Amino acid sequence: MSNCFDITHGCAAPLGSSVHRNGVNFALYAPKARQAYVCLFDSSGHSEILRMAMNINEGGIWSLHIAPLKVGALYGFRIDGAFNPQQGLLFNENKLLLDPYAKDLFGEFSWSERHFAQRPLGSKCTLNNAADMPKARVTAGDVYRHKKPQHSWADTVIYECHVKGATCRHPAIPKVLRGKFLGLSHSSFIAHLTQLGVTAVELMPVHSFISEQFLVSKGLDNYWGYNPLNFFTPHKDYLVNDDINEFKQMVSELHRANIEVILDVVYNHTAEGGTDGPTLSLRGLDNLSYYRTVKEQPSVYINDTGCGNTLNIDHPKALQLVLDSLRYWVEIMGVDGFRFDLATILARTESGFSSRHTFLQAVAQDPILNKVKLISESWDIGPGGYQLGAFPAPWREWNDQFRDVLKRFWQSEQGLITDVAKRLHGSFDIFEHSARGPLNSINFISSHDGFTLADLVSYEHKHNEANGENNQDGHSANYSLNFGIEGVSDDPQINQLRLQQQKNLLLSLLLAKGVPMLAAGSEMAHSQGGNNNAYCQNNRISWLAWQDLPVTHPLMQFIHDALKIRRAHSAFSHNVFLAELDERATVHWFTEQGEPMTEAHWHDNSRHFLMYSLRDKHTNQALLVVLNASKNAISCQLPKVPTAAPWTLVLSSVNKLSAVCNTAQTVDIAAQSSWVFSAKLEGEGHD
Repeated sequence: MSNCFDITHGCAAPLGSSVHRNGVNFALYAPKARQAYVCLFDSSGHSEILRMAMNINEGGIWSLHIAPLKVGALYGFRIDGAFNPQQGLLFNENKLLLDPYAKDLFGEFSWSERHFAQRPLGSKCTLNNAADMPKARVTAGDVYRHKKPQHSWADTVIYECHVKGATCRHPAIPKVLRGKFLGLSHSSFIAHLTQLGVTAVELMPVHSFISEQFLVSKGLDNYWGYNPLNFFTPHKDYLVNDDINEFKQMVSELHRANIEVILDVVYNHTAEGGTDGPTLSLRGLDNLSYYRTVKEQPSVYINDTGCGNTLNIDHPKALQLVLDSLRYWVEIMGVDGFRFDLATILARTESGFSSRHTFLQAVAQDPILNKVKLISESWDIGPGGYQLGAFPAPWREWNDQFRDVLKRFWQSEQGLITDVAKRLHGSFDIFEHSARGPLNSINFISSHDGFTLADLVSYEHKHNEANGENNQDGHSANYSLNFGIEGVSDDPQINQLRLQQQKNLLLSLLLAKGVPMLAAGSEMAHSQGGNNNAYCQNNRISWLAWQDLPVTHPLMQFIHDALKIRRAHSAFSHNVFLAELDERATVHWFTEQGEPMTEAHWHDNSRHFLMYSLRDKHTNQALLVVLNASKNAISCQLPKVPTAAPWTLVLSSVNKLSAVCNTAQTVDIAAQSSWVFSAKLEGEGHD
């Protein structure tokens, strides 16, 4: 068969496969290998039709050029080298390895004993795994050329969603598109996003991923996708016709609707797991370069992720892999930014976390990456893992302190008003020290991880039995209320209180300084039945129940109205923390008597009431926000500062907006309720 091809040395760059002249160039990093091979497969992906030895180049890169060969060719790699597990060397020529730079995949991954380099541990497995591995497919992607929205952070409102779960039950979307990339770009879903008022979707992992073997054995899937097989290829289950260009089509349609696309990316570990995991790609190419291992025990992986392995981004080639992947998704696939799962790992050296880590510096100077949205999840389970506020500009960070403090406040927990005030006004205590501002905080109440917004007000205990771990998985500190009944209730009063509490949490989120993020389904009271760790629930527990909705859910309208207020007021657009004397920063805090708060009020641990005003010199408007987390109603005197004009009620979490202020500017504030008033400023001199 090799006589049918013209085989030449090939080029050492770019890594992966690339169409070159009338053939394909293959380049692979495997510096410790004795020999590397390119394996070509027939169009079915079942038969290996050619195995050719590659040529070694400077820097440990192997290359080969095969002609004639074109786009669509299927291939994999094999590596021959030392097999010494105790030294962290796991070369095994019997394992077909996925190209870490593959841009497209063909075929399915199937779990089998053939994937393991050592079986039993310490013994070399001689089984060929090719039949159970997807094959890399040669592509030639074009640069993304559509206009991008490029929203400022001040204008950004994020909607976190799962590609499948967002649309797979949407009756207005054609069945073939539901749960796919093209379902997200269908006009019905785009209209929903537009009506809601969001400007960006943050997609849970879309890189190719597989389900862990222990889940498959239970009949479950890794639904969320935080178990990456490859960093370049869109997940096949989200394609309609097995065409990766469908992802770009989705992006372009969302861009046309002025909606950005942010990807939740997992560069902290791979699906190869721990010592007892399969050999699928990086482990078989250069285990010690791509993964962190214990210094004196190279056979033992450092597990800062809880997933068995940790990517060794300190190594130049692992760093290059991540950076090349990021640039590919921006330049070729058209995305607008990234949220980095367990981002602390990406900035950890052997000495610990560093805000000057090579990865952070490389991104900062990269002319492509330093222009996109960068969001960190600033914690992991490793040493010094909690680093909220430690990332440098221009990074934004998921603010879990905002989430937890606001949930505890609306539970009527005592002694929190000072912390609540800090969170509502941008968390200066977290971000100002590094010359960052309110918009560096990604504020959220609920996300994919934890209770949904509806479950926060319906369950006081997690109910994760369906996950098959005896309800031992997931967090126990949920800061939730059930208002007297655990789970679904047919009591109208309880359901009204639950709706009111969801509105309280949403108002606190959407009218706080920072960048708000909504979890998909918050606008329709989506429930997971109390499951706060639905990572393996690829079913109606996780899928949004569009069919069961009224025409317009009251939470949908509430979010729309709150975001309309937010967009109209400049106080939410400040990108730095302003000095107290700056007239743009004027914030006044009041007691329920309408008088300025004193030091004694701030230190009164029994208080569950906050009232504050914000002024907008651009529109000559003032906002007054009233938050009553007490279980008792309060007769409130609205303040005369910063305006002597009457306050008008514009939004409230209570069912009726009929409680308009009387001429004395007093109003009865219901228990556990939130209110927003507006007034016209009467001149430049008012404070």
